[in-house]
Amino acid sequence: MPQENVGLVRSLYDAFGRGDVPVVLAAMDPAIRWNEAENFPYADGNPYVGPDAILQGVFMRLATEWDGFCVNPEELLDAGEAVVATGRYDGTHKQTGRRIHAQFAHVWKLRGGRIVGFQQYTDTLQVTRAAGA
Repeated sequence: MPQENVGLVRSLYDAFGRGDVPVVLAAMDPAIRWNEAENFPYADGNPYVGPDAILQGVFMRLATEWDGFCVNPEELLDAGEAVVATGRYDGTHKQTGRRIHAQFAHVWKLRGGRIVGFQQYTDTLQVTRAAGA
């Protein structure tokens, strides 16, 4: 199952990159617990519980506040019932015009082929400055 988990997470990054958010949401357990990094602008809703909370509190904000926002995973590591992804965020904040090229690490927790947990780690200072805070 672990390699299947890596394949699933890779497919979710691909779907997100295509803008196919329904595919990403469909892979989530109804009780998923999603946490943005402490001090990240969208951590105000931590923990987001359930796909709709994630859609409204994270994905919609990314879509409306950033131009060209993309998640570029560079490495996905098999950790059994978890997958660790490292990479970079890129995008330009619409209000300020400032770009980011911020490192991230994501820890995805899986059970039975479903995403049950997510933890983001990233350069919150870079993102906060780009957002004008």
